[in-house]
Amino acid sequence: MTLPKVLMTDVIRSTQQGDSHGGAYLIDLESGSFEQVLDWNRIEIDWEGRGMGRGLRGICFVGDEVYIAASDELFVFDRDMKMLRSHRCDFLHHCHEISYDGERFIYLTSTSFDSVLRFDVGVGVFDRALWFGGSPNGMVVRGYDPMGSDGPPKVDMMHLNQVIVVDGVVYLSALRLGAMWTVDFESAAAAMHAKVPSMTHNCQPFGDGMVLMNSTGEDRVVIADRRGKVMKRFDYPTYEESAMSHVGIGEDHARQGFGRGLCVDRGWGERGLVIAGSSPGTVSGFDVASGEMVASVNVSMDIRNAPHGLEIWA
Repeated sequence: MTLPKVLMTDVIRSTQQGDSHGGAYLIDLESGSFEQVLDWNRIEIDWEGRGMGRGLRGICFVGDEVYIAASDELFVFDRDMKMLRSHRCDFLHHCHEISYDGERFIYLTSTSFDSVLRFDVGVGVFDRALWFGGSPNGMVVRGYDPMGSDGPPKVDMMHLNQVIVVDGVVYLSALRLGAMWTVDFESAAAAMHAKVPSMTHNCQPFGDGMVLMNSTGEDRVVIADRRGKVMKRFDYPTYEESAMSHVGIGEDHARQGFGRGLCVDRGWGERGLVIAGSSPGTVSGFDVASGEMVASVNVSMDIRNAPHGLEIWA
């Protein structure tokens, strides 16, 4: 059985203007080879705090086009990674993940505005947004027009970092929320789906009533039930400190084993292949049935190189 190719975006932390601050790589997990298909270096980015404007973020495929989010703009590329067009929105900022519903809409997290934005692919417009506030036991949701002026303040209260659409259901999670929610965009309603630890990325439903996530706080990929009981763990690969560069440089460096970026090849083996990103610049594949790491590809030993978006190249 052949391992897949994946497209990975990354953010390079603590870089300076004029340096590359991220890009995109096409990685062949079967052969271990990779190619940098985008080197992202733009002057007009926001250089303050964590990744902010740096690097490229969530990925989704719509037909033959590749949609990739930057901090505050949604870019569209062809399969040769030639830019075709882009879409800006004042209420899209510090975007993390994006997800296509397979029919009409792309959903995008706006981490700075505690929101999820909806983008209508057919007309090329951000047509609706939901703001989220409160706590796991008392979520407040408010709808607004992302192209209007009556939107929420830029607060980043819960660090909203994941949205994913599975079988027509929109799921939402955040670094500080401690839960994964289902969201009805039309009625602006949310319901708790599962408990998850804080300090997580890429939470998503998996299998029969399970949740798959990058449990970034413990440097592992985790499969848990909806009550939060861990069923399986996968450890990211680690490296000798002497083998890595830029260790400890800047206040915004990503530590080794920082996990972000997650996708699943459901056609692999008995229960699928979990593919996860971790710092520095590493993508690894884990066989769910055996629990073994069956592949790992490193594109950079620069500790600042932090994977972000990750999708199977189809």
